[in-house]
Amino acid sequence: MNIAVSPTAEAPSARARVQWTRRWESELQLTDHAELAEFFRKSYGPTGAFNAQPFEGNRSWAGARPEVRIIGYDARGVAAHVGLLRRFIKVGGVDLLVAELGLYAVRPDLEGLGISHAMRVTYPILHELGVPFGFGTVRPALQKHMTRLVERQGLATLMSGIRVRSTHPDVYPNLSPTRIEDVIVVVFPVGRSISEWPAGTIIDRNGPEL
Repeated sequence: MNIAVSPTAEAPSARARVQWTRRWESELQLTDHAELAEFFRKSYGPTGAFNAQPFEGNRSWAGARPEVRIIGYDARGVAAHVGLLRRFIKVGGVDLLVAELGLYAVRPDLEGLGISHAMRVTYPILHELGVPFGFGTVRPALQKHMTRLVERQGLATLMSGIRVRSTHPDVYPNLSPTRIEDVIVVVFPVGRSISEWPAGTIIDRNGPEL
């Protein structure tokens, strides 16, 4: 789950100004991709130039391409974004349908908007997609932040000690086509209980991260 947000308190006034909309990927026009690409460059840029690099030109995705996007707009344009992609991952040796969440970002001037608010907007769409779980990953440095924002509110369960294998979105000479990361796994129970999440210390995306 690519995240561009600082651990700040939520701002009720910011939440009130943002209007959320669901956009299927095939509905987006070139102007939409251009606007989103600029939004991601500005949102991910402060975390490092490398993180903003995938969004050069009109490219509005970094690895795998979303299936559906939840986009928040305000008077200044794109305010926040969450991408969703239904896919089968392998947990241990079990194939599992999930909706991967990624490309989460909030415009720098609205950092207080909060991921928990975005997830409350996203949850009904996860139910509509008919998946048993939402799934994402975050860097270990964000574990305390995510615990405060989603786990303590009962929105998700965080799991550590799990390695996640992904493919690179592009193949480069002298570079392995896959990567394995030690990350925090974030699981959002949707159609099934968290107790039904398969046991395993290795998760394979069998594709690039969203």
